Amino acid sequence: MAVSSRFLPSPLLAAYVEAFSISEGEAELPTRERCLPNGRMAMVINLGHDTLAVSTPRHGGQFESFHGGVLHGAFSQVAVIDTATLVNTISVCFKPGGARPFLPMPAAELTNQAVDLSHVFGPAALELRECLLRAQANADRVQILERFLLGRIAWEQTRPSAVTFALASFQAELKGRPISEVTAHLGVSPKRFISLFEEAVGLTPKVFCRLQRFQEALRRTPKRPPVQWTDLALSCGYFDQAHFIHDFQAFTGMSPSVYLAQRSEHHNHVPLP
Repeated sequence: MAVSSRFLPSPLLAAYVEAFSISEGEAELPTRERCLPNGRMAMVINLGHDTLAVSTPRHGGQFESFHGGVLHGAFSQVAVIDTATLVNTISVCFKPGGARPFLPMPAAELTNQAVDLSHVFGPAALELRECLLRAQANADRVQILERFLLGRIAWEQTRPSAVTFALASFQAELKGRPISEVTAHLGVSPKRFISLFEEAVGLTPKVFCRLQRFQEALRRTPKRPPVQWTDLALSCGYFDQAHFIHDFQAFTGMSPSVYLAQRSEHHNHVPLP
């Protein structure tokens, strides 16, 4: 059984990193799970297997193998992971738009795909993994990863103030502020705002807001039936149940009732039947 430990970032990284997570243990069945989109980017380094297997939307369901570590962009569709290759790992979950200062490319270039860490950081990615493997304690591994990130941050690529304001507005409450209202407040054209947001976050403002609402619906879904889907949909800001089901199927590839029957303990991982 795998055990997961969560570590909060130091103050210097708190604006960009949501948490570090370390998973340790043995593989469990089933070994393939759907990973539901949440609008965030993540970096995963394998401390057990030499490779990780991930199937992303851009590769039509075909599994790809990544040596040692992988960076996945913001997903707007479901991906599939081979959990047998992801038992002993250390991960960085970035806040929305938080990965951009560490990347040599806009976040939009990584949307709905995963790339080998060496593609992003070059030989330093392999050196990082070797250091993590030599470390004896998890706290030491987190410090190694923090030093790696701090050594690569480009302060000029931090989130533009317009994107920071927009993210705070969209996440302030369940329904958030309308995109048009945020754009008007910023005093920029809709086209310019979309470009800034997508470059930093990897998703358009519309898709990001849809994912925020979808994730809130997942959090509010009871663990067991019966579920009053119409009431749930309306409480999360959907027009009606049909609107809710449309988004749910778009982001999970399944109906709400099938999701409820299959989901694992963590609402963003769903075992494949």
